Amino acid sequence: MLIGVPKEIKNHEYRVGLTPAVVSELTQRNHQVLVETTAGDGVGFSDDDYTRAGATIVADAAAVFAQAEMIVKVKEPQAVERKMLKADQTLFTYLHLAPDVPQTNDLIESGATCIAYETVTDSLGRLPLLAPMSEVAGRMSIQAGAHCLEKYCGGLGLLLGGVPGVEPAKVVVLGGGVVGQNAIAMAVGLGADVIVLDKNVDVLRRLDQHYGNRIKTVFSTAQAIADHILDADLVIGGVLIPGAAAPKLITREHIKQMKPGSAIVDVAIDQGGCAETSVATTHQDPTFIVDDVVHYCVANMPGAVARTSTLALNNATFSYVLALAEKGTKRALEEDEHLLNGLNVAKGKITCKSVAEAQNLSYTPARDILLEL
Repeated sequence: MLIGVPKEIKNHEYRVGLTPAVVSELTQRNHQVLVETTAGDGVGFSDDDYTRAGATIVADAAAVFAQAEMIVKVKEPQAVERKMLKADQTLFTYLHLAPDVPQTNDLIESGATCIAYETVTDSLGRLPLLAPMSEVAGRMSIQAGAHCLEKYCGGLGLLLGGVPGVEPAKVVVLGGGVVGQNAIAMAVGLGADVIVLDKNVDVLRRLDQHYGNRIKTVFSTAQAIADHILDADLVIGGVLIPGAAAPKLITREHIKQMKPGSAIVDVAIDQGGCAETSVATTHQDPTFIVDDVVHYCVANMPGAVARTSTLALNNATFSYVLALAEKGTKRALEEDEHLLNGLNVAKGKITCKSVAEAQNLSYTPARDILLEL
């Protein structure tokens, strides 16, 4: 298979779809890899590194999209990239389509086969390609939140862990999944007062068994959310419904009643955010303030630690990239129901039910569309 790796062009996005190590594994199996020049510079991989791994360096993204049978990226294709997609191509990347109508429309129009990392599953119902970036984002959320609480950022001027004789900040984590677990680990490590809310009692039980009285676990209801976020110094939004728009757990009314100078880090912003006041931001201009509450809503948080994120992502995606290359897209999807769950758009049709419901569009089961590939 001829595989293409364009340079990421989203604001302050430095990650790259394939590392030289993975490229080497592919080329040793007689696959061809085209890499746009300087695609890996942001994470310390030079064109020479890719050439030594067997890749062909091309001058621009247009050359990648014109030739490749499969495009491997990190972030969702930007508008200029979507215009270059063709009906006979496979796109393998994060898509986060539910809140992104323009992208959905463009992918439908392209006719391309679009597989989203974030909806690929495993035998235990987990999301193995989302997990590594959720781990990174969860850990980063506490770093970002601690920064937001600093006075010159508009925050309360609190040190997350306090000092002897001064209480630590109260951190409320919405969701005990991968993001929440990693946020909790960092917040506890810094000495914060941590409360986690989740609807899954088993999740809360595991967290309680692990942390004991170092955290408080609360079953999530609308009342419980209101009770705890109104008194919070920092709120981490880590809720996820796979493939679907994030539920708006934090309302505008909540924001009005929160402490002036408190902060929200909305890690769910890729799926539209879990606060009604959240709007996607970039690393260039990461925060804004609504009713004296600092909002951090960067939609590609792991891009800030691009090398760590690229290596972690490639560890997770490699086996799937290899399967698609070795078997071809149709057979790989036919033989792996978990990879098939990643199929979001194909042949101009929505094949992910959550996306179709979020955008009020017709839905075609992924298994049905295989006949057309």
